[in-house]
Amino acid sequence: MSAAPPARLTIAIQKSGRLADKSLELVSSAGLRVVKGANELLYRIENYPIDLLRVRDDDIPTFVADGVADLGIVGRNVLEEAAHEPAPEVVMALGFGRCELKIAAPEGMRFDGPQSLEGARIATTYPNLLRAYLAEHGVGAEIVTMKGAVEVAPRLKLANAICDLVSTGATLEANGLVAVASVLRSEALLIRAPRPFSETLKLLADSIVQRFRGVTASQGAKYVMMNAPRSALDRIAAILPGADAPTVTPLAGSDDRVAVHAVCQESVFWETLERLKGAGASAILVLPIEKMM
Repeated sequence: MSAAPPARLTIAIQKSGRLADKSLELVSSAGLRVVKGANELLYRIENYPIDLLRVRDDDIPTFVADGVADLGIVGRNVLEEAAHEPAPEVVMALGFGRCELKIAAPEGMRFDGPQSLEGARIATTYPNLLRAYLAEHGVGAEIVTMKGAVEVAPRLKLANAICDLVSTGATLEANGLVAVASVLRSEALLIRAPRPFSETLKLLADSIVQRFRGVTASQGAKYVMMNAPRSALDRIAAILPGADAPTVTPLAGSDDRVAVHAVCQESVFWETLERLKGAGASAILVLPIEKMM
């Protein structure tokens, strides 16, 4: 009798759209080798018993909540609009896909706060989030639910205002609209099915989550190395942005100079290097960090 095949972990990701490429990039950066076969719905991971389920983003909360997928990568806006019970567990924010759900109105429309929307017709693809916002502010407005292209609704006289995702604001500007209120700040989230995992799947899922944390933590982080006088260490530590206590080691053949190494979680600009040099540092190197755990 043949042994049962090993349990496989399923991760649901967006098939196409603004999170699709970044989700695959995260998976690859975590050391998972993606095999793209003829089946566009399912990609296999070559070096682990993992499948990537590629679906519409608004299906991901359902698949994870119902246990069809064990993990999922989805925007906060999609997750909160779905409002599943029991809700998938939010494991971590992933640092990409940032945008904001905003209410926008035609240029020239007077807006003195949420009460200005009383009696208005507002077009949106996020009726649940908009309904919650209006209820929170005690506003009575009519919600016009659309499947897309909500930015044209005011021009077509379908609505007085819209509630839509905004990244750069270029689409609003092109349609003569101005953002007047924020409903929700969103970014990509890693979510987990709200059910117990088998011990095998739990170990695998925990390992993948740990890798994703490492990839996310390394984004924007820099490894900074320099030589400096011992007497300048306090000044240098105060300049290094977002750094933990730096590692300090003696330089060969010198009693008063040391090598300083630090991981900086914030941006290191040219101005930072100039300040370090002014504090006495020399031979300053700034290197990107690929992985961190």
